[in-house]
Amino acid sequence: MGIFSRTRDIIAANMTDMLDRAEDPAKMIRMIILEMEETLVEVRASAARTIADQKEMRRQMGKLAQVQDNWTEKAELALSKGREDLAKAALVEKRKATDLSEQLAAEVGVLEDALRASEGDIAKLQTKLREARSRQNAISARLESANNRVRMREMYAGQKTEDAFSRFEVLERRVDWAEGRADAMSLGAPPKSLEEEIAELRSSDAVDAELEALKARQQARES
Repeated sequence: MGIFSRTRDIIAANMTDMLDRAEDPAKMIRMIILEMEETLVEVRASAARTIADQKEMRRQMGKLAQVQDNWTEKAELALSKGREDLAKAALVEKRKATDLSEQLAAEVGVLEDALRASEGDIAKLQTKLREARSRQNAISARLESANNRVRMREMYAGQKTEDAFSRFEVLERRVDWAEGRADAMSLGAPPKSLEEEIAELRSSDAVDAELEALKARQQARES
């Protein structure tokens, strides 16, 4: 299969069917884009070789034109000297150079047609490649956004979050149990005796007296 035929096959391929049969559509898209890129490189390289061949052929045609002129001059010289046989032989050599030049011109024309065809193929393939890359980027962005939304929804509405909040209830129940145990330990404690209550009053009076003394000293310093 020629390089240009393969290019047209890629452009005309039913990518939807290929993706339906692919186990990993994203991987298949990457493979298609890679093949398109490789084909584009090959087509351009082939076009470059064709252009180089054309230039070489045109150089050869230029040289053959000089050869034809030389044989024409030789034929005229021979004829002027009465050597018709030599003039005829010179014209035969000129015809050989002319035939070769015409053959090269025909080949240059064939290569020119091939270049025009490849130029069209390259333009179509570049368009498809840009479209494929653009759609790949858009799909990748959408996929990333969808995955982010899924993770966010799992965080606030997923089973893991529900399980975590149910554990909060268990933990709160344990705290209630610990606090209840602490409160229960003070239940049934014996009441304070009369001496203990009077001692607390005395302690409170001593603190109040010391506070008043501190205030008096501070006022004396300020005055």
